[in-house]
Amino acid sequence: MSFSPLKVAVVCMSNMNRSMEAHSILRKKGFSVRSFGAGSRVRLPGTARNLPVVYDFSTTYEQMRKDLVRIDQERYTSNGILHILGRNERIKPRPERFQECRDRFDVIFTCEESVYDRVIEELWVREQETCQPVYVINVNMDDNMEDATLGSFIICELCERLQQAEDMEGSLAELLLAVERKTGRSFLHTVCFY
Repeated sequence: MSFSPLKVAVVCMSNMNRSMEAHSILRKKGFSVRSFGAGSRVRLPGTARNLPVVYDFSTTYEQMRKDLVRIDQERYTSNGILHILGRNERIKPRPERFQECRDRFDVIFTCEESVYDRVIEELWVREQETCQPVYVINVNMDDNMEDATLGSFIICELCERLQQAEDMEGSLAELLLAVERKTGRSFLHTVCFY
């Protein structure tokens, strides 16, 4: 049985909904977890479908919340964005970009295939220093509160199973298959090296 704590990263596009929901759940379960976005900017729903509200990753969740309250408090309360920002503020001050982090993780979960591709691309272009493996697993989830919660519980179950595995590399395919059978979801996965 593995006794060292599993170091986990969760990555979505904006470090706003899916990765932060998983961050919240995994933290409550005692995992060493960080969350990130892989996009160039944080994008939130705007007043029109094709006009998102866009922030730099350096903008705090508190600044975003205050800005959206000023823009249209009723809209952003009813669509849940202010609730999401409040949760995020309790976890960390601001969103973070995966491409700017040099910490090492045992496993990196992504929340959609395009993010999975960006994370793998980023890991491949980095200089390998230790040849330490990192397992990258995609748990596809739609960017809404319900699917973020369901997907986060799947990520949590995978973390719990991986934490208990004596040999993560040897157990990964079998663990993923068991969770695929249970949930009806399939998972892209690969191994990269630091």
